[in-house]
Amino acid sequence: MEKEKKISSKFIYFFGSFGGILFGYDIGVMTGALPFLQSDWRLHDDAAIIGWVTSGVMFGAIFGGALAGQLSDRFGRRKMILAAAVVFAFGSILCGLAPQDGVIYLVVARIFLGLAVGAASASVPAYMSELAPARLRGRLSGLNQTMIVSGMLISYIVDFLLKDLPEAWAWRVMLTMAAVPAVILYVGVLRLPESPRFLVKDGKENEAVKVLHYIRRPDEIDAELMSIKETAQTEKQAAGNTSLATLFDGKYRYLVIAGVGVAAFQQFQGANAIFYYIPLIVENASGNAASSALMWPIIQGVILVLGSLLFLVIADKFNRRLLLTVGGTIMGLSFLLPAILNTLIEDANPMMIVVFLSIYVAAYSFTWAPLTWVLVGEIFPLAIRGRASGIASSFNWIGSFAVGLLFPIMTALMSQDAVFAIFGVICILGVIFIRTRVPETRGRTLEDIETNSMPTRKALASHESKTVNQVTQD
Repeated sequence: MEKEKKISSKFIYFFGSFGGILFGYDIGVMTGALPFLQSDWRLHDDAAIIGWVTSGVMFGAIFGGALAGQLSDRFGRRKMILAAAVVFAFGSILCGLAPQDGVIYLVVARIFLGLAVGAASASVPAYMSELAPARLRGRLSGLNQTMIVSGMLISYIVDFLLKDLPEAWAWRVMLTMAAVPAVILYVGVLRLPESPRFLVKDGKENEAVKVLHYIRRPDEIDAELMSIKETAQTEKQAAGNTSLATLFDGKYRYLVIAGVGVAAFQQFQGANAIFYYIPLIVENASGNAASSALMWPIIQGVILVLGSLLFLVIADKFNRRLLLTVGGTIMGLSFLLPAILNTLIEDANPMMIVVFLSIYVAAYSFTWAPLTWVLVGEIFPLAIRGRASGIASSFNWIGSFAVGLLFPIMTALMSQDAVFAIFGVICILGVIFIRTRVPETRGRTLEDIETNSMPTRKALASHESKTVNQVTQD
């Protein structure tokens, strides 16, 4: 027991969120690898193949997220993160070993890799939310997003450093390097404990108490343990009658629709069109080769990391719904204004759209990007948390897959301004969804969110008022 107590809370929170590095790296690595792959395999004029190679990871993640959500309810969040690290390492190596012109092989390998990406996206937020105290849950859960964007930035830098390799080697090394953070994650997670909420649910109360001693103040442990046990007992009685179909029926429906809706909107708003294709977007706007525009992804990556760090500072100072509303509005305008200005101004600078995309990334970086996973981690009741988180993750990846697959096809059929204007409208619809369907969760325990959620617009205002009063008292 003494040996176990040497595990510091900082170590637990760091490696608990480190899984974000994995799919952050893979979100970003194809941005730099794609121009070299296109040239090596002569794919410049085949938008459909480009879309499938790029979005294969997201297609696999759809199933990985759903599967991991259900398995984590049975085996625990920690074991699923370990499994994801193993699959990710092997999948990265398989991608780097793709035979020349082996399009089908590479797509299948990236789908396999996507299983791990989806598993991490479902397991890490649930794990972090169950470890974090209510007063710090937004900040600590936001570490997941910091890890994701750090992984993206690392991949952009690696791509830039490897750009002078022969093109046949450049993209292969870029993709294979993703195995490195996977190995680091596996080694780190071996020392992590399981979440106390899962341990109580699994009948291991003594182990749950040990974990709470790592991550809570002594005066908080008894009250939290009692709260967890009461909720676990209630949910255990309900779990036998809970199936995939009942997630969207009865008392769970309101919270499931809210969580899944936020996760879906985050991707359908078009962020990954920028992250995957920014060199091609710059090429389209400026006429310069995409392989010479690899500094732009680094700029976007720096903005994302700075935004995620800003979120860690403000996460528990502003309501979730307020940040999502402000961020979504700015994002929508950043997509809509270039189309409007190009219509009104003759011979407008074509690089104007890149400037507005940077504004979009800045707003996205400290609002929708981190808060989506904070909400997914904290809004679902314990009995369905793993399964519902998996579904939310799958809908998120469905949106990511659709954007990754369709963006090059859409830009081949219409102007970039028109494509981004469509995403701008979706951003505004996302804001409307937040204002009408999503309850406030800041400063409330996971048990309180479940117990007091009410599916009415009047309740949304009530939730915000309760949150303000509670945080003031704290």
